[in-house]
Amino acid sequence: MTRKERYDYILNYFRAQAPVVTTELEFGSAFQLLVATLLSAQCTDKRINQITPELFKHYPTPQAMAKAEVEEVFEYIKTVSYPNAKAKHLVQMARMLVEVFGGEMPSTTEELTRLPGVGRKTANVLQAVWFNKPTMAVDTHVYRVSHRLGLVSKTANTPYKVEQELLRHIPEEDVNKAHHWLLLHGRYVCQSRTPKCNECVFDKICPKLFDGSKLE
Repeated sequence: MTRKERYDYILNYFRAQAPVVTTELEFGSAFQLLVATLLSAQCTDKRINQITPELFKHYPTPQAMAKAEVEEVFEYIKTVSYPNAKAKHLVQMARMLVEVFGGEMPSTTEELTRLPGVGRKTANVLQAVWFNKPTMAVDTHVYRVSHRLGLVSKTANTPYKVEQELLRHIPEEDVNKAHHWLLLHGRYVCQSRTPKCNECVFDKICPKLFDGSKLE
């Protein structure tokens, strides 16, 4: 099977089975999506959705969070991974949004990555989910599945390289959805330590390239 055939097979399956798909994070605005995405690093979306309602109740906007102290925000997020760093980033991010961007969410990679705690992956999530741009956010799930299914080459050994290879092969109109397709497949089927190959719809065509599939 050529790489093109592999892409066609996998994308056609997802197009048919999940034509409508989006993030599992819960949010009510671009700011809340950014907050939830920042918090989700090294943590499950399920856990983030448990704590954000109370956080957003007190800090629903960048203006509200910009007035908070780091210690105050920490109390609402202390059960997530790296709460000290995340609390600091959230407050700094909110203050920059207010002071530099007038409280409005920027829409470009260059602007978004100026915000404290926001890297390329997070910026791509915001652009894809909120602004509907064809950006490919590569998290650990997307990285792992892309390698195991043979969608990217072995030399694609960084998230950025994986992103660029996926963008070269996935039609622009599918890019936003493809991020979620690969992510959810990695989250529930092609898991890191115990992939459920016996439940995988791609098992017959999967080259099972486990070596190098994990993002260290």
